[in-house]
Amino acid sequence: MNFFFERKGSIFAKRTLLVRLKTTHSMNILVLGSGGREHAFAWKLTQSPLCTKLFVAPGNAGTAQIAQNVAIDPNDFPTIKQFVLENTIEMVVVGPEDPLVNGIYDFFKKEPSLQSIPVIGPSKVGAQLEGSKEFAKQFLVKNNIPTAKYMSFTAENVQEGYLFLETLQPPYVLKADGLAAGKGVVILNEIEAAKAELKSMLVDAKFGAASTKVVIEEFLDGIELSCFVLTDGKTYTVLPTAKDYKRIGEGDKGLNTGGMGAISPVPFATKEFMQKIEERIVVPTINGLKKEDIEYKGFIFIGLIKVGDDPFVIEYNVRMGDPETEVVLPRIKSDMVALFQAVASESLASFTVELDTRTAATVMLVAGGYPEAYEKGAVINGTESVHDSIVFHAGTTIKNGQIVSNGGRVLAVTSFGDDLHEATKKSYQNIEKINFDKMYYRKDIGFDL
Repeated sequence: MNFFFERKGSIFAKRTLLVRLKTTHSMNILVLGSGGREHAFAWKLTQSPLCTKLFVAPGNAGTAQIAQNVAIDPNDFPTIKQFVLENTIEMVVVGPEDPLVNGIYDFFKKEPSLQSIPVIGPSKVGAQLEGSKEFAKQFLVKNNIPTAKYMSFTAENVQEGYLFLETLQPPYVLKADGLAAGKGVVILNEIEAAKAELKSMLVDAKFGAASTKVVIEEFLDGIELSCFVLTDGKTYTVLPTAKDYKRIGEGDKGLNTGGMGAISPVPFATKEFMQKIEERIVVPTINGLKKEDIEYKGFIFIGLIKVGDDPFVIEYNVRMGDPETEVVLPRIKSDMVALFQAVASESLASFTVELDTRTAATVMLVAGGYPEAYEKGAVINGTESVHDSIVFHAGTTIKNGQIVSNGGRVLAVTSFGDDLHEATKKSYQNIEKINFDKMYYRKDIGFDL
């Protein structure tokens, strides 16, 4: 303890400290999920003196090092209920979208024994912003939020879908209405290929139940970025922006993935541009939720595209992104538990989020063959040799006492720098210390900035 500060500290500072101690208390917390996003949450939450014990369900080899992993499916609500009550859990942080779309917030609200336990995430209706592309587009249009023009179709009116495609200029954007694990968006340059894809999605059920309805929208040409907002249902705070890299190949070529790396902040997101995002998109989104009486206490991830000097919404997600979480959370200097308590108590208006002004860069290490067929079980070496970077585990597990790969995206390496070049350089230098069989990563994260 800094006794010099104690003696010299002002009465105001001591009073503020007392108020904070009275209004917050240390608690057991449960994080749901198993990826890099959840490891980043665990890493941040365990830094808080307000976190007594952290559990992650089901977690990975990284979360096992700093929290207690629990073998529970995030969508198994009855088992979650039992665990929460038996372990005196006082807050649940939901990482992935599935439990939110399936209504975990509403489940807690309806159960008398769980009602007092805050769930960081939206209600089932709020989660439809991600759960249904059509719901999201209708919400955007209703609230005059700039987005691409669109129409939605089912197998019954697939012929009308063909006609609508003919009214658009290539490339053609087709989106499965439901959740398709990040793979439900197809962009094609040829009209006949687009028609064939529409038939494949609607008639042949390419994405199963997710594509019983398909949204076709005009292609917007520009540069993408992600804007992250945290809301308590009344007000909001805008978190750092990020730009992620979805394509498997360098120069943004090849198949779409869950994300090969990310940069924060986004250099082209100037003060003027961020003001446009806030005025035209963030404020109407929050007001739209309030107007429709949609309960929402959690993250809104707004996928944006900058066309000329104007922002347009591509999509909403109702949770933090991955790998964007691994680049955004390290830049938040504020206590994450206190921030979530402010969300739960609807007192976000009085909470100031403090940010690290440096640039952060995350590079994803993936299994050979990803995003197509890949092998699991490769022994991972060298993470303990990494210095001055953070290694977040995504698809990992512990087998016979060794850390092994357990997914397509395996590790995320995040570093700080005074600029983009310094941050990425540090990540790449540390990646050289890590190895596992058929390890692959993009060597050009941030190349277009």
